[in-house]
Amino acid sequence: MLYHFGTRKLSFLKDKTLLAVVRTLAEAPSARAACTAAGIGESDLPRYQRALSTLAKSSMVVERAS
Repeated sequence: MLYHFGTRKLSFLKDKTLLAVVRTLAEAPSARAACTAAGIGESDLPRYQRALSTLAKSSMVVERAS
């Protein structure tokens, strides 16, 4: 479950692999590395990239400050 305090939007992540990716984003050097750590193969990578892009467009995940 993701909650955006600004928009009060609530999102449920039904895909356990996507949930694993989101949980490791803060520690991973990149989104691709988080996907690899979650066991996502090259053939499934585009699907998870689209999912993360959708979450980013809705500000449910944001780029971390360097």
